[in-house]
Amino acid sequence: MENIPPGEKTNQPQQFIGYWGYGSRRELEAQLNMMRLRWESGNKGTTEAQRTQRYEDFRDIFDKSSMLKKLHISFEKLSDSAPIWNVIYIGNSPRKIFSNHHPELLAGISASGIETELYTDIWVKLQGTDLILGREPFGKVPLYWMQQGQVIWFASRLQLLLSVMENPEVNIPALYGYSCFSYVPNPLTPVSQIFAVTAGEELVWQSQSESQRLSAPVSQRLSEWCEAAVQIKDETTAVQQLQTLLKQAIQRQISDLTDEPVGVFLSGGLDSAVVAALLVQAGIKVIGYTLDFGNYGISESLYAEMVAQHLQIPLVKVDAKPEQIQKALISTVQALDLPFGDGVTVPLFLLGQRASQDTRVIFNGEGGDQLFAGWTNKPLIAAGVYQSENLSMSESFIQQYLRTFHRLWGYEAQIYQPDIYEQIQNLHPEDWITEALNPEYSTAILHRLRRAGLMLKGSQNIHPRATALGFAHGLYVRSPFCDLPLAEWTFQLSGELCLKASCEKYILKRSVENLLPSEIVWRQKRGMGVPLTSWCLDQFWPHIGKWLNPGKLRLENRFSPHLAAEIAAGKLGAHIQGRRIGEILWLLIMWQLWRVYVLGEESGKASFDHPFWLPQTLWRLQKKWQN
Repeated sequence: MENIPPGEKTNQPQQFIGYWGYGSRRELEAQLNMMRLRWESGNKGTTEAQRTQRYEDFRDIFDKSSMLKKLHISFEKLSDSAPIWNVIYIGNSPRKIFSNHHPELLAGISASGIETELYTDIWVKLQGTDLILGREPFGKVPLYWMQQGQVIWFASRLQLLLSVMENPEVNIPALYGYSCFSYVPNPLTPVSQIFAVTAGEELVWQSQSESQRLSAPVSQRLSEWCEAAVQIKDETTAVQQLQTLLKQAIQRQISDLTDEPVGVFLSGGLDSAVVAALLVQAGIKVIGYTLDFGNYGISESLYAEMVAQHLQIPLVKVDAKPEQIQKALISTVQALDLPFGDGVTVPLFLLGQRASQDTRVIFNGEGGDQLFAGWTNKPLIAAGVYQSENLSMSESFIQQYLRTFHRLWGYEAQIYQPDIYEQIQNLHPEDWITEALNPEYSTAILHRLRRAGLMLKGSQNIHPRATALGFAHGLYVRSPFCDLPLAEWTFQLSGELCLKASCEKYILKRSVENLLPSEIVWRQKRGMGVPLTSWCLDQFWPHIGKWLNPGKLRLENRFSPHLAAEIAAGKLGAHIQGRRIGEILWLLIMWQLWRVYVLGEESGKASFDHPFWLPQTLWRLQKKWQN
């Protein structure tokens, strides 16, 4: 395997920031130039020639007179009442995705690196003099905006907008949402006054030439995940159609590849194995990457080895033991940009770090669970059926769905300090998921759950974090299951083809059973088993006393000071035991590191009124004696 030249590995895929509206061009341009200087000083790995070329690209693409000519507008025709705008890219030299057919496109980013209008995942457009911000429905790349006076600032990274704000503050509803879901629900962000464009939507700001005062943006849905009127029930027909759709999805993702290898993150599960098999079948050189947790947790690497041997591809085991996790923790938090509380993030960062030595493009199996009703849907289906027969149940179906996140919903009085608890009294997390479960679009329970999976866990959590972690290492990220024709087709499937008896993803398994070993296709999978509790109650034990220190939490005035000790002792609640202990501690750790290393808050002064300064074995003995 040939390594990528060192000079090319340091560059990250491009990001952008810009403005549109009514204000002082001189002041706005000064802010943009300041960001450009900050970026230049932080890109010491780039050569002078690369920086010179980048500036030439900026002048070529964003020169106002040339762009306005493309838009068939001339300076002479513009009055002082027209909105002003500009955009700059930060990162690699931007590829020119602008074309004569779409001159209104000001900026765009593709997670896959296939930068055409068809594959642009986020975009900024001018329609006349109106501003449009949009995202594709899978949510692979985030897009943020904020309003200052009569100017809209927009960016592909939250941290870029933070540099525009003078005193950014934590958004308390967003913090509450994070504690319920392990991600911040759109359109909120963790920073007050900064918002996210929701996946599958466009926001339109109309220019107000007379008043020069901006009105609220108009939101328009680009598409809906919706149950088809006619359902496919014949298994043979479904298998044939799915096999064709999978091959077509892969072909669309490899159209630009040459003879250099691509990486595939092999979790040991079905979805990533299917992607690897289809790539090999298409004649692509593939390198597999899998995680090695050492003696912690239940290893899935044996199944990844089985896939690699069957496909005759090299497999690289990536060290994900606690020492490596700790080293990469802060870098992961900064790469993610937003707080994501799932334990898989740092291991995925390490996978990308290693893969970047061999390739520029990685593939993953993300999205397979959402399309084909993975194993997490089983208890919800049972709950839905049970509820339909027992109307006196105390919890609604939406509340039952909320519980599947297994986070801190229901523990508000125990986890928050009084000021925060008072502020969230009128917030209802159900409101953030109700539209995704709207029966108007899908009446069958399995389609409702798949729609919710795509709109919530998929577009707000899984896909944007995968892209952010790939971009951190200069990798383009391709997810063949995020294919619109394929995804829309799955809403034609009858429920029994997705979940047959106790077998989840049945139709997918039937469609690929000739590509992979039966042990891979038909085994039951339970997600990536990141050993968070083992880490937290062993190697990370003394560090928890620093990351979730009571003195720091008191000063922050959001979470209860002794929350970490309560969780570690299993005293927070009956449902937070075993693996959930590590998951909840990790959720809180990632928030604390995000607020310090991304938002820029002071860490605070540490105190010693906690058990984490004790050796972990001594703490266990003390706990046993107390019980």
